[in-house]
Amino acid sequence: MIHIFTDTTASLTEDVTQQHYITVIPQVIIFGEESYMEGLEIDHETFMRRLRVSKVLPTTAAPPPKLFVDLISARAEPGDTFICIHPSAELSGSVRAALTAAAELPDVDIRVIDTRTIAGPMATLALLAAQWAEAGVDADAIVSRLQAMIPRAHIYFLVDTLEYLQKGGRIGGAAALIGSVLQIKPILELRDGIIQPLERERTQRKAQARLKELVLAAAARGPESYLSVLQAGAPDAAEALADDLGQQLGVPDVMLMELTPAIVTHAGPGVLGVGFFSAA
Repeated sequence: MIHIFTDTTASLTEDVTQQHYITVIPQVIIFGEESYMEGLEIDHETFMRRLRVSKVLPTTAAPPPKLFVDLISARAEPGDTFICIHPSAELSGSVRAALTAAAELPDVDIRVIDTRTIAGPMATLALLAAQWAEAGVDADAIVSRLQAMIPRAHIYFLVDTLEYLQKGGRIGGAAALIGSVLQIKPILELRDGIIQPLERERTQRKAQARLKELVLAAAARGPESYLSVLQAGAPDAAEALADDLGQQLGVPDVMLMELTPAIVTHAGPGVLGVGFFSAA
């Protein structure tokens, strides 16, 4: 049997993960001296309330290797394979935790995938892996297909402020924008696992319009784009963007995703982004 693991930064809903038998490992959210397993000990609404009133920005921690070890050990049968699909190692310690667990379980076939991305594209990879496993595709072929798709995954996004990315240490090449942040609205890209500046505009309206143009120029046409629109605190803008991009790219069912606390901790509220795959 092939088991598909991912973590909460995929931002998949519980209905979807249950339907496709995907195991979701929780990230850890830390407010001061208190830590919570995302999705188990703190939900999105509680997190957002605390974020608004907290005097100190929260932080995150990767799931502990022991959690992987315990879950895999409880399920492993002879001949089973575990495919663990996680965010860029530059953004999260999930890959390292999964690799540590794999080293502690040398008799279990554990494949750890650094997707070099997060959220929508990572969710797509986890969903496809689960669907391929259900269809009888073997583990080697699933891993090969995932690795072939990873270089085509892209995320373009806007943030209200770079403060969260800066304080969380996830800002990457976008650090160069800090000095002029009050005068611009940056369009950022997650490229090769690192957040990089893509373009900059003078107003939020222009930035949203340009974001759409950039996605239309880069995304594959039709369902092969695996289009996802990502948001935290911007549901109306996200829905409008999803409708517009879906029509223009020929994607009838755009994945509309609310980003989880582990991502909002670093990106901040007010995020609007698009995940997609470019043409092969």
